[in-house]
Amino acid sequence: MTLDAGLVGRSYPPSAVYEVGRVAIAAFAAALGSADPVHLDAEAARAAGHPDVIAPPTFAIALTLAAAGVVVEDPEVDLDYSRVVHGEQRFVHHRPIRAGDRLVATPSIEAVRSVAGSDLLTTRVDVATEDGEPVCSATSLLVARGAS
Repeated sequence: MTLDAGLVGRSYPPSAVYEVGRVAIAAFAAALGSADPVHLDAEAARAAGHPDVIAPPTFAIALTLAAAGVVVEDPEVDLDYSRVVHGEQRFVHHRPIRAGDRLVATPSIEAVRSVAGSDLLTTRVDVATEDGEPVCSATSLLVARGAS
């Protein structure tokens, strides 16, 4: 299987609105073992210059992973997910994700290439408020291992 290079640049519709809540931020911070008060206490976050609690930087995965799923499920991409490993994940933040944000995620295909019998698919998910303010971008590299 070789991924079609013509897929590069393909964009998908934005996700449904994801409303970021304080409880979700606190649970994510706890899962990371973070006790940073800006993730847990609105007063501490305000004292640090934020309007409300802010999420740890990797919180964006809670939104972007599902959004990128539409790429994997696209029959025209024709990706055998049983052979996929996650090769890399990067986030670029324009501002912190904060409680009360109403976010949408828009996935696209950034790159397709083959290396040593494996297909490499790079996706990007741009996260913005429902009003269009950029919040972050998540870039993932998926490696579809060859059959041999």
